[in-house]
Amino acid sequence: MNTKTYLDYAATTPVDSRVLEAMLPYFRDNFGNPSSVHTFGQQAEAALEESRETLAKGLNCRPDEVIFTGCGSESDNLALRGAALGSRTLCSADHILISPVEHHAVSRTAHEMAAHHGFEVEYLPVDEHGAVEPELVQAMIRPTTAVVSVMYANNEIGTINQIAEIGAICQKNHVLFHTDAVQAAGYLPVDTQTLNVDLLSLGAHKFYGPKGIGALYVRKGIPIVPAQTGGSQEFGLRAGTHNIPYIVGMARAFELAIEERISRVEHVRPLRDQLIKKVLEEIPDVQLTGHPTERLPNHASFVFNNVDGNALLSILDIEGYACSSGSACKTGDPEPSDVLLSIGFDREWALGSLRVTLGAATISSQVKNFGKFLPEAVERTRSLFRV
Repeated sequence: MNTKTYLDYAATTPVDSRVLEAMLPYFRDNFGNPSSVHTFGQQAEAALEESRETLAKGLNCRPDEVIFTGCGSESDNLALRGAALGSRTLCSADHILISPVEHHAVSRTAHEMAAHHGFEVEYLPVDEHGAVEPELVQAMIRPTTAVVSVMYANNEIGTINQIAEIGAICQKNHVLFHTDAVQAAGYLPVDTQTLNVDLLSLGAHKFYGPKGIGALYVRKGIPIVPAQTGGSQEFGLRAGTHNIPYIVGMARAFELAIEERISRVEHVRPLRDQLIKKVLEEIPDVQLTGHPTERLPNHASFVFNNVDGNALLSILDIEGYACSSGSACKTGDPEPSDVLLSIGFDREWALGSLRVTLGAATISSQVKNFGKFLPEAVERTRSLFRV
């Protein structure tokens, strides 16, 4: 049996042992409901507010601007839907601007807003690397624009957007600006003031926290309609009993991500560059996807001509390597990636995508061995086309 090598950290990360240690007492000892007035409830509430303060410190915002959600996708939903409906109520705005390479949590929410709520959705052009030019945001904003949403770093191709510049343009035009920072938060600064954002989404399981918990930064005073109603939890924006163990875990994971950001980047970036160099030099008919330098430090993504991406993943998995064909949500999907089509690849190339993402446990020998085997795996997959 081959030792399995995990190279899919953009899909999810293992829970850090220090995070798990922080969570455990809130499953079995301090298990109270923070909405209860007794001592058990007070203990849970103290943990909730301490966690909120931890996130607020890392985001450089007020604690009451941090809303806990069930995941990054829920944060995206609340941000886009809530801000659009809030803006329409306040000033009759009915225009939504997003990029064509957003995560489905944003793009499908925008489609739903158009189909069922009468909003007009318009797409910001992206360049060949999947980046949005800030000048185009300025050109496409209207007096009736309710919200602009551009992701900080792309989950599929790794490209980093100029969020601070786009945010400044939105501020100047008095338009709400949201960024999906789910992939970015593990490696990039998320100072909400520097980034000039009104809303910012996080998901804990992308930076060694637990699955099933996320957060949304909501700048104080902006109009936002809750997507989930019931109790008055989370300042009335997200009803439901708080998941205290997971909230505590997210806060600890976020704290560690900020404290260790530089060392984590320094660990993965050389390994990423080593892999990209080897793939581009040794495999014919391959292209790097995403920006060559302005990309997540742990992220390498490619397209191969005459390759079935899912078949390639299967061959790699049998050999002991866990990778992804673009977004994890697309695994097993025979349709080409929307992201790759948006940046100009035709269907034949787009079907042959591979995403390799590194993490804290990745070591040089794993990357080296993977780089040695990948040319063989690609050739095996191409042979299927020649049969």
